[in-house]
Amino acid sequence: MKASVLLKSSLLTSLFFISSCATTKYSEDVSKNNYSNLEAGRIYIVTMKDGSKKQKMLFRNIQGDNIVGTVGKKDSTEVIIPKANIAAVKDRSRARVTGGAVIIGAAAAAAIVVSASRAD
Repeated sequence: MKASVLLKSSLLTSLFFISSCATTKYSEDVSKNNYSNLEAGRIYIVTMKDGSKKQKMLFRNIQGDNIVGTVGKKDSTEVIIPKANIAAVKDRSRARVTGGAVIIGAAAAAAIVVSASRAD
């Protein structure tokens, strides 16, 4: 009985971890990349292809081959990132919500395991 509850809780926890990915990957061919799913006014974390530091930006719009935004809501310093340099874009707010769901799911799985071990 213990093994089946442990297995179920492990599967539940791994499901939450797998679903926590809120990243959109982009290909080498810039013409195939769809940046239309980026929403103005949202904060994104942009990972560069060259491995340089990740850039946090408040997305504004797309101008030609560049993504334009600001450093943050309070800092209006303009950030311009060429599409060709982008490896991934992560929506920070979705990552927080999903991260919270993972923590809640892991706590629920732990509660199931603890209650099952006490029942025996």
